[in-house]
Amino acid sequence: MIRSINTVNKNMNILQKKLENTNANIANVNTPGYKFQDIVQSTNESQEMFNYTGGADGNTRVDLGNFIYSNRIDDAVISFEPGNLYETDKETDYAIAGNGFFTVRMADGQLGYTRNGNFRLNDENQLVTTEGYQVLSDDSKGDAAYPGYSLLITDFDDYDDLVSIGDTLFVSNDQGYTIQNSDVRQGFLETSNVTIVDEIVKLIEISREFESNQKLLHAADETLNKAVNEIGRV
Repeated sequence: MIRSINTVNKNMNILQKKLENTNANIANVNTPGYKFQDIVQSTNESQEMFNYTGGADGNTRVDLGNFIYSNRIDDAVISFEPGNLYETDKETDYAIAGNGFFTVRMADGQLGYTRNGNFRLNDENQLVTTEGYQVLSDDSKGDAAYPGYSLLITDFDDYDDLVSIGDTLFVSNDQGYTIQNSDVRQGFLETSNVTIVDEIVKLIEISREFESNQKLLHAADETLNKAVNEIGRV
C-alpha cells in the first residue's frame, strides 16, 4: 500500500509540472515571439516484484511478476515553429519572416537570442528589449542598433543547443551564424505559436488525470486504513 501511494504521488507531481507548463503557455499566448514548450514523459522500467509467503513455513519466495511503479519527465521540448506576422506600424516593432533570431547583448555582456521584436528606445535612442537589453546591428562591430538600422540576425544548425532563460530569450554555447539579407520587417510583430485550443484540451486531460489519481490515492488510503485498524486486531 505504501508503494502504491508513493507511485500515485510521483504521478501527481508530474501532472503538477505539466499543469504549470500549460498555464505558462496560455499566459504567453499574446506574447510576441513566444515559443510554446511541451513536457515529454515516459514510463519507468518495470521492476520484479516478489514476496516470501510461500511454502509450508511461509518463507518461500513467490514471484508476483513485473510491476511499473511510476512515470518520469524526460525533457521539456520547445517548438520553434514560427508564429504569424501582423502589422503594428510602430517603428520599434520588428519581425523576422523566416529563420533566425534577433541578437541582443544582455547586462552581463553575454549574447542572447529572441524572436520577440517588441522593442523600445532607451535614453540614447537605441533599440532595446523590454528587459532593457541592447539590440545589435549587423555591422562588423556588433554595435547597438537604432531605428531603421539593419539588425543582426543569428541562426543555428541545431536548435536543441538553445537554452531558454525566460522572457522569450535564449542563450547558446554555439555562436551560430549570421543570416545575410534576412527578411526583417519593421512595423510588424510575430505572434506566439501557442494554439490556445490545444492548451485548453491539455488542461482538461490533466484535470481528468488528477481526478483519476485522487481516486486511486483514496482507495489505497482506505485499504491501508483497514490493514492497520482491522486486520491488526485479528
